[in-house]
Amino acid sequence: MLILTRKSGEGLFIGDDIRITVVEIRGKQIRLGIEAPSEVVILREEVFLRIREQNLQAAGVQESDVQEIARLWRKK
Repeated sequence: MLILTRKSGEGLFIGDDIRITVVEIRGKQIRLGIEAPSEVVILREEVFLRIREQNLQAAGVQESDVQEIARLWRKK
């Protein structure tokens, strides 16, 4: 995990075409602006996890199976 310190108005790039900018800092919350190509799906973490869980249930796959596959994939 990369940890950065950014001030309001500052940002960072992921690859050549995804830009994340700190729009506002208010207490313990920050507002981020994300510029990315329209084909890039951007989801809040809780939405992503809910969708993933629903997909796993629909496929009849257990989370432990997915973790094992990921572990084996990393060994390659």
